[in-house]
Amino acid sequence: MTTPQPLPYGTPDAPRISVRGEARLEVDPEIAHISITVTARGTDRTTTLDDLTRRNTRALDLLKTYGDAVEKLETGLITVAPQFAGKGRHEHVRSYHGSVYLTATLGDFTVLGELTTNIADLPLTEITGPWWALRPDSPAHREARRLAVQEAVHRAREYADALGSRLTALLELADDGTEGMGIHGYAGGMARGGYGGAGFAAGPEPELDLEPQRQTVHAQVNARFTITPPQL
Repeated sequence: MTTPQPLPYGTPDAPRISVRGEARLEVDPEIAHISITVTARGTDRTTTLDDLTRRNTRALDLLKTYGDAVEKLETGLITVAPQFAGKGRHEHVRSYHGSVYLTATLGDFTVLGELTTNIADLPLTEITGPWWALRPDSPAHREARRLAVQEAVHRAREYADALGSRLTALLELADDGTEGMGIHGYAGGMARGGYGGAGFAAGPEPELDLEPQRQTVHAQVNARFTITPPQL
């Protein structure tokens, strides 16, 4: 015997209401990402690579002096490539350019201005960022989902009340996957290191004043309910 399938739009005795619940929160960021590019130039490949290795080590050592404030430190793309001069048969290697790309994630914003200034003061070093964000497991995501569900129930009750009905059962609650994981906002803070000098500046460098950018978290659900027969 074939089990009868439920009708998609309910019945006169058990009508259905389909609603959407949404929530949008603005919260303070929890982490900040910065990108660092260390470069080296020279007329000899080996010398360029040695310089690149030394400058990369120095940047890493500086970042590590901030301890737990730097929660994650990752090395990305590394390149060492010849730069050519001339064309055709007269083409020859003019110099070599090398780069190392680093990404740092900070959870302590009180040192962010000082850190970006010190990194930017390193020779042939570029820093970009910060990009503000929430942690993947941030309570803000859970709160947005909870509020979205409450909004769906509230909206369904309003429709039922307008018909002189009441909610009787929840048939389906679906997350349509549009929840934002925190918008990565870009805010100032880009600095470029100078091309000279092997040490830090003699005097204290000015510290960048960085204001964290608020993050938007969005959650959305679709829900279906049955209601009592309306009073038409």
